[in-house]
This record gives sequence, structure tokens and C-alpha cells, in this order.
Amino acid sequence: MKKVLVASTLIFAGALTGCSSLNTSAPSLPLSGAVATDVKADIEVGEKITGRSSATKVLFFTLGAENEYADGVAYSAGANGGSALPFALPDPVESVKAAAAYNAIQESGADVIVAPRYTVQKDDYVVFGTINVTVEGYKGTIKSVQ
Repeated sequence: MKKVLVASTLIFAGALTGCSSLNTSAPSLPLSGAVATDVKADIEVGEKITGRSSATKVLFFTLGAENEYADGVAYSAGANGGSALPFALPDPVESVKAAAAYNAIQESGADVIVAPRYTVQKDDYVVFGTINVTVEGYKGTIKSVQ
């Protein structure tokens, strides 16, 4: 009986343990490459803006995520969260990042976020976890496009 109690206590304690990570992106210089276009945009850079979003992950489901997102925020290698497998689940962090960017744009009235910097905090406890994202950048307002 004592062995069963010890074993069940260890299993229960293992289920409650987890890990936490914090990631802050920083702009980097491109290795090489050039993009040529005839389109020129005049963007006025304004004050610093911030947006936040969070979600709770239970098993493979994301709860409490927002339903409005900014396009073009996913920086992963593929549309399915960077996985090479076509049936892989999308990374929930990418959707929370997109929601944070949307919130920053909506609250400030910006057209774009200039030099965005994302801070991602993930707390993962095997069965559930939380994702908190903060984006900081500068308000970009498009004056003209030629």
C-alpha cells in the first residue's frame, strides 16, 4: 500500500511540474538579398505603441484567444507553424503574436508597426499552459504610396 501511495504521489507531482520560457525578439540585419519594387511608401513614424494578448493552452486546444488578428505577423518557416509536416498543428504563439499586433494597431490608430519587438512568455505545465505576448514598436502612418 505504501509503494502505491509513493508511486501515485510521484506521478501527481510530475504532472504538476512544467517549464517556463521567456523570449524577446530583437531586430537583426539580413544576411544578404535584395528586393526591388517600383512602389514607394511615405511612412511617418510616430510615438511608441504597445499591444498585448494572451491565451491558455489545454492539451492541444487554445482557449481564451482573441478572434481578431493582424496579417503577416507569423515569422515561421511555413503556414503550419514552421513544421515540415503538412498535418502538423499550427503554433498557438503565432496567433497570439498576431492578436497583440492587431491590438497595438487598433489602440494607436497606426497603419503599420515600425520596428516591432515581441516579448513572448510561455508557461507550460504538460497538460495546460499560458502564453502572454507583448509587442512594442513605433506608430507608422502611411502618408502616400506611389
